[in-house]
Amino acid sequence: MTRSEFDDIRAFLSDEATHAGDLLRIARTLVDDLEHARMREAVLRTHYLRLLTAARATVAAETVGAPDPLAFVKHELAERGQLPENDAAVQQILSDARTAAALMACLENDVPQRPRGMRLRRCVGRRRTLPR
Repeated sequence: MTRSEFDDIRAFLSDEATHAGDLLRIARTLVDDLEHARMREAVLRTHYLRLLTAARATVAAETVGAPDPLAFVKHELAERGQLPENDAAVQQILSDARTAAALMACLENDVPQRPRGMRLRRCVGRRRTLPR
């Protein structure tokens, strides 16, 4: 649910012309939306945990020198239809990964610094007054 939908609901609830039947209908809709969101979260958590387990198993298999340590991750990706199928897909995935890494590095390195010395006035020009 978007922020504007929440604002619309708040406005509807605060309207004195709103009837009890309308409120009941909204309550039912919100409960349905909440249940849907919780189910979606549970599915996403399950996918995340399966992928995390596969990644950990892959690292463990590599540590002990297993013949195909990537088998766990490959299996998980194949079940989701996410294995690259051709060279173009491989190149696109690698490009996306490099771009994401570069963006993350920029975000981590671009921490805003507080200016040192005298602070410049940001508002210049007309004088502003507060209403009384």
